[in-house]
Amino acid sequence: MRSFVIPALVSASFAVVSGLALTEVEGQEPIFRSSTRIVPVVATVLDAQGRLVPGLEQDEFTILDNGKPQEITFFQNDVQPFTVVVMLDYSASMTANLDRLQAAAEQFVLRMLPEDKGQVGSFSDKIQFSGTFTNDRDDLVFALKDLQFGNPTRLYDATYESIDMLKGVEGRKVVLVFTDGDDTASRRGMGDVLERAKDDEAMIYAIGLESEYFNGQRMVRTRPDRGLRRLADETGGGYFELKKTDDLAPTFTRVAQELHSQYTLGFSPASLDGKEHKLVVRMKQPGMTARARRTYVASSDRLSATD
Repeated sequence: MRSFVIPALVSASFAVVSGLALTEVEGQEPIFRSSTRIVPVVATVLDAQGRLVPGLEQDEFTILDNGKPQEITFFQNDVQPFTVVVMLDYSASMTANLDRLQAAAEQFVLRMLPEDKGQVGSFSDKIQFSGTFTNDRDDLVFALKDLQFGNPTRLYDATYESIDMLKGVEGRKVVLVFTDGDDTASRRGMGDVLERAKDDEAMIYAIGLESEYFNGQRMVRTRPDRGLRRLADETGGGYFELKKTDDLAPTFTRVAQELHSQYTLGFSPASLDGKEHKLVVRMKQPGMTARARRTYVASSDRLSATD
């Protein structure tokens, strides 16, 4: 992954070498410098009751690449910063619930750590972003109150553009999208968004809400777009479907907790064949499950380099 940074001190511990260089300094022993390519895999671990599981060690995890177990050569279980775009549905069906949605999104923002950065945005017939990525939570909360609502729902266009905003960002890249309905006006489709997320290795979290609103003639009940679950599953994020607005704030809070409770694993692929490989992360303890992205491309220009 081009944008994933492995700390220099940690990267010295990687064992699989794909290239070797000899540096000789006068009066000193020759120094061998190695380089390799790794696949970083961010995992969220849950117990049988769906609770987050912190404090696990490397030997609790198994990574399968196209069904074959891999040696884990990188492991982090401490809190790592992320960069996020919080993208909210401000279409007409949400008019009666905008105050609660803003308050819920504010709970997420307030739980960002000083090293985290974010933008907020909205979508309807138009797509808005707050501007630049910042760790100033007050600025982000203020920006939430400045977003505008409209009528159609450009869900996939907004998600695609959110991923585009993260281009060039280092570290974990996250899109947190909320909607209460289907996409009704996008030029992009779910497949376009999924391919872009895979290419940029962005993690998508999605919150969907079933709601009721008056469309001018009758009461209409909405359901979140079915494609959101697949986007979350494929990219290693999470999908939450709600039936009550009272659940909005706890769910936005849960996403913040997950992002601060994730593990980062890494392995060196046996071959760089340029093909898409299937990834599975398994847990050794019964009852535990891990969410992680499901694919990667085994190409040298798509993976992290370590020296």
